[in-house]
Amino acid sequence: MVVYSGDLWGSLAQIGLTFCVLVIVGAIAFWRGRRRRSETLFLDVALSLGGWWVALSVLALIVILLKAFTVDWVEIDGPALSIPLPADFPCVSYGEAQGPAITCRTTSMSNFGVFNVSAGIHALVAVAQTCTLIVSTLPAALIAFICFQTLRGRAFHRTVIRALVIGAIVLLVVGVAGDLLNDITGTLALREVFPVGSPWYPEAFMLSASGLPIGGAIALAALAAVFHQGFRLQSERDQLQKDTEGLV
Repeated sequence: MVVYSGDLWGSLAQIGLTFCVLVIVGAIAFWRGRRRRSETLFLDVALSLGGWWVALSVLALIVILLKAFTVDWVEIDGPALSIPLPADFPCVSYGEAQGPAITCRTTSMSNFGVFNVSAGIHALVAVAQTCTLIVSTLPAALIAFICFQTLRGRAFHRTVIRALVIGAIVLLVVGVAGDLLNDITGTLALREVFPVGSPWYPEAFMLSASGLPIGGAIALAALAAVFHQGFRLQSERDQLQKDTEGLV
């Protein structure tokens, strides 16, 4: 996910710049393929974009590891922390609004920074962020791998099928683990910040898991089944061709 904050046009410009970089990388790959008169232009472009995505993810992983050992704060993306609105906050109760207005109710904060936490929290945050990074990188890595194998003439091959199956397992396990670790780490960090008895001290763990890793794993498993069927048909065709050549 690409997120920027600021004024509307400034944020749109920054997001546009990010996508422009991807377009430029794809355009360069397309131009190089045209110069070589390649017949696999779109595969070349997809391979280049996937490779760049993986390379940027490696840099992001290095940043995550450096932050785990060099800073005294962590970024928490976990359980919601309930925060009452200030007494002077302009809000109205239900049924009292005469125009656009905000309802008076407790708000929540799920993304926050925490200073001077234990080394265990630093480690858990690094692992959770790494899980999130793996989930966001895995599709690009698989696309790059499939394009590479296709360019070698091995699209329907056991290696591709195995990669898709492994990818489905990794996406399911790492994706669910990342969601759970975010909630667990956030709760443990809040317990270090607030003393027992504080209204903000989390008494219980509130765990949640997104359905995205499950859906993605099912999609990859289905794609692996499709490639397996293609591999079987290709093997039968090759065997039939050998038998025909033997008869001739």
